Amino acid sequence: MKLSKLANKTGSVVESGDPDLEVSAAAGLDIAKSDEITFLSNPKYTSQVEETQAGAIFLSEGVEIKRKDIAILRAKDAYVAYTLALHEFHPASPISPSIHQTAVIAGSAMIDEYVEISANVVIGEDCEIEAGVKLFPNVTIYDGARIGRDSVIHSGVSIRENCEVGKNCIIHNNSSIGTDGFGYAKTEEKRWLKIPQTGRVVLENDVEVGANTAIDCSSVGETRIKRGAKIDNLVQIGHSCTIDEDALICAQTGLAGSTTIGKRVVLAGQVGVAGHLKIGDDAVATSKSGIPNDVESGKVVSGYPAIDNREWLRSSAVFRRLAKLSKIVRNLEKKIEAFEEK
Repeated sequence: MKLSKLANKTGSVVESGDPDLEVSAAAGLDIAKSDEITFLSNPKYTSQVEETQAGAIFLSEGVEIKRKDIAILRAKDAYVAYTLALHEFHPASPISPSIHQTAVIAGSAMIDEYVEISANVVIGEDCEIEAGVKLFPNVTIYDGARIGRDSVIHSGVSIRENCEVGKNCIIHNNSSIGTDGFGYAKTEEKRWLKIPQTGRVVLENDVEVGANTAIDCSSVGETRIKRGAKIDNLVQIGHSCTIDEDALICAQTGLAGSTTIGKRVVLAGQVGVAGHLKIGDDAVATSKSGIPNDVESGKVVSGYPAIDNREWLRSSAVFRRLAKLSKIVRNLEKKIEAFEEK
């Protein structure tokens, strides 16, 4: 692809270099070749530009390099432009409309003609599968579930009864959508009585769910993942949770039941959130944070119990000095005792 065409596709401008330069791929600074394009969005990595073999580079606004022998595509955000370039060089494979002979499909299921259903897929009664959907091998769709147009469901995924997956969603291997919420009542005999989980899970459009993630249904009502939310591998989302638009939930995070996550919230890896809490829009929880209380919109929190990130950083600095401070205190106590004895 010519550099000028790539610039047009990625919303960037050829600032220097030959617009007719042929670019065959996009790659990182350390592995890019002479016919490939790379990117630099963070000035911290500017030194790596001196060693890259790339023939062209995306640069964010305000980022400059010394090299003159590399073509420059100027973009508002070099990382976004680079990502768009990756899409251009690695377009999604079109589906091959077909139903494998080993698939088991209930007679009442409504299946569009333009779908790809692979080996050993099971589709229950009254399901609806829209056009452009691709179901990889060993996917199980329970009764009454619905999958929207152009969604991709990878092997081993289970979508439970009456759950809904929107358009352009991706669910990765072995995830479970609509598993029973963890709800029990203690009887007079102090035994656990299972609470029927009769609700459902709704994934709105453009949601992506990583591998081995579980999203529980509610006892009544629904668990809802709103448009554009991205959920990583090994995440547990409890019953009746709501995750708002464009939230980002990273690996090994756990949300207890009835948690509300706002728009564009970022929960880093291994964050734990207690139930019935609200985390406001644009809040961020750094990795391994434990959140026992509501979090205000725009707040950055860390630690357990999660506190303001700046306070946590100061506390962490003190924690590293505790052994030394303890020794100082003991020495002072001895001096005070000696003084009092006199």
